[in-house]
Amino acid sequence: MTELPLVLLHAFPLDARMWDPVRAPLAERLRLITPDQRGLGRSPLPETDREPSLEDAARDVVALLDRLELEEVVVGGCSMGGYLALQVLKIAPERVAGLVLIDTKATADTPEAAENRLKVAERVEAEGVKGWLADANLPNLLANEEPADRVRELIDAQPPAGVAWAARAMRTRPDSLDLLRETDVPGLVIVGEEDKLTPVEEAGKMVAALDEATLVVLPGAGHLTPLEDPAGVVEAILGWYA
Repeated sequence: MTELPLVLLHAFPLDARMWDPVRAPLAERLRLITPDQRGLGRSPLPETDREPSLEDAARDVVALLDRLELEEVVVGGCSMGGYLALQVLKIAPERVAGLVLIDTKATADTPEAAENRLKVAERVEAEGVKGWLADANLPNLLANEEPADRVRELIDAQPPAGVAWAARAMRTRPDSLDLLRETDVPGLVIVGEEDKLTPVEEAGKMVAALDEATLVVLPGAGHLTPLEDPAGVVEAILGWYA
């Protein structure tokens, strides 16, 4: 697996710059690809009448692999990026040689969570993101204050239309535990010990569903372990690759 490129997909409502703290040490050892997801960061939001769906975002990832002429990669993601990685596995299993699932889950939204995502989408469309979205998310995203300013900066930089699209896409995603049960690719599951949004219990469900899985729990970290404990994330990924 050491020669396989690693595609890392970012969390909501951020962009690929969330990987900056882990980028250099990972890139020293393997080919690292960190795209912005559609409508976020520098990635445009395609004009379409289709309902927002993570399957369409997964097709973006597969199209990127085609452009880069990569037949097979390890696909990973944090939070929403993990949901998207699972959709890539669903639509193009032949392209996925391994999974790195960071502070994410394979279960679908509860009705309450789905309703909250719709409210976020509607408010973002009405008011934009600045002045409230970071404040609403930071208490659940981080277990410590150190990266808070950077996370706020990234959230405030996101295009409202892309944030709304992503929120709507996440609320309709399917349960993917059966997908994990059916795959034979190895998986690395990383979770912050104090992750409130996708807790250790959810990580355990993914580990149990996979035939070959490694679980790494990072003490003192919350939902954004690549920003809160980048050294721990790098060590877990490189150790698993080795």
